[in-house]
Amino acid sequence: MLFLNRTDELSRLDRLARSGDGGLAVISGRRRVGKTRLLLEWTRRHHGLYFVADQSSASLQRRYFAQAVSTRLPGFGDVDYPDWRALFARLASEAKLRKFKGPLVIDELPYLVLSSPELPSVLQQWLDHDAREAKLTVALAGSSQRMMQGLVVDGAAPLFGRAREVLEVLPLAPRWLPHAFKGLAGSELLATWTAWGGVPRYWELAHAARGRLGQRIDTLVLDPMGALHHEPDRLLLEETPSAVDLRPLLDAIGAGIHRLSEIAARAGRPVTSLARPLERLIELGLVRREVPFGEAPRQTKRSLYRLADPFFRLWFRVVAPQRGYLAVATPKQRQALLATHFPALVGSAFEELCLRQVSALGDWLPAGRWWQGSAPEWDVVSSSPDGQRLLLGEAKAWRKPATVEALVPEARRLRARPMPRLTAMKAAPQVEWALFVPELAPRVPEVIEGVRVYTVADLVPP
Repeated sequence: MLFLNRTDELSRLDRLARSGDGGLAVISGRRRVGKTRLLLEWTRRHHGLYFVADQSSASLQRRYFAQAVSTRLPGFGDVDYPDWRALFARLASEAKLRKFKGPLVIDELPYLVLSSPELPSVLQQWLDHDAREAKLTVALAGSSQRMMQGLVVDGAAPLFGRAREVLEVLPLAPRWLPHAFKGLAGSELLATWTAWGGVPRYWELAHAARGRLGQRIDTLVLDPMGALHHEPDRLLLEETPSAVDLRPLLDAIGAGIHRLSEIAARAGRPVTSLARPLERLIELGLVRREVPFGEAPRQTKRSLYRLADPFFRLWFRVVAPQRGYLAVATPKQRQALLATHFPALVGSAFEELCLRQVSALGDWLPAGRWWQGSAPEWDVVSSSPDGQRLLLGEAKAWRKPATVEALVPEARRLRARPMPRLTAMKAAPQVEWALFVPELAPRVPEVIEGVRVYTVADLVPP
């Protein structure tokens, strides 16, 4: 599949490599989002050096690293290095002698640190002296958000303040889907986003699979032999340190339990013990904490926890509770099971898509849902930066294109609903009403009964 987006990340890395003065870049992000692809592309552009660590012993890691360096500095791998200090000292010396300025990329740095706890201090001294003198451009990358923060981001971290570029690689935005899957629009684009979210690795696998979307999901996810059938378990196991102990929380949230007290009850743990595990799931990009629009996260007690990744929502709704059945079911039975759950998953994905893409509709702040007690909930709430305008909307993930006959009663109900009680808003903002649907039938006007109708094409322009 084509190398998509990452324009901003590459631009910043390119600027560092072309400066001629060297420096450190730190790249992090959850697994499967394309960090390695980004780093390989950057390394290729500048004829640099890429090394990815694994979980081997320290001596083997040094040997593998030295062999990788030999591709740019011949003969470097002919020596056995007793420790990392000796290896890096010679690396800077040889690089300076041969006028090699990098970039030198060390991917999955946390694996190296696990086998060599002294490495952060070694890197600190090396970057401050030898690497700076050689004007080397160095990039350190890793998927473990916690360990990367502990090494680089936190104030007490060994490498704190030394990075000229600190990048977090995020999943791709929905607007890149039509570039990866040519011709997608409307309901098809929404369904594809529901299945794979914005993770490039899932896009690659889906792009290579055959058949319609349901068949691709079956081949990759539902089939016990599928490449993604065990994906969440693998991803948690690959974390550093392992995150398999967080699986019960993901099971609870994936089953539709979003309140903290209910998650604790389902997982069989005290509420007071969940703060750190949930924070780690948020760091991993797997869970997001949601608060009503207009409320401060630190002050509200009405938080909800939801799976942040559409693919994980699919997996924990369809695969996790049905592993035994899927092991013996036929492809037809597996796809029938998917069909019973997919409409609700599409609805959740559409609400999320509307929230994250509101900025594409005009000058609006980041949107959120709103709920309070027994009051009617709102799917989409946003305001203008000056607080003069308020956007109130509902998302309807209808399978068929929306007709005037279907939209008119919805628009009337929308305008008749009690407005959310937003203490931070001005006394009487100008309200703009919105209905969100995947597609419109032919000749349906954009405004019905004073309500603006938006489609997937408005949220994700072709």
